Amino acid sequence: MTKILLLSDTHSHIDDTILKYVKQADQVWHAGDIGDLKVTDAIAALKPLRAVYGNIDDAKARSYL
Repeated sequence: MTKILLLSDTHSHIDDTILKYVKQADQVWHAGDIGDLKVTDAIAALKPLRAVYGNIDDAKARSYL
């Protein structure tokens, strides 16, 4: 069974607790309002990531995702 971690509204916040759950998942899906792309970079360095942008995400995030 595939374990998917679903996140949203991180608003530029990434910490060891979030990364602990990332490591336990097979895939991570971020449902928007990422903020700083350091969040998605940190997650993608560990696991496959799928993401959509939210209303707070800028043009750089929108073109990246």
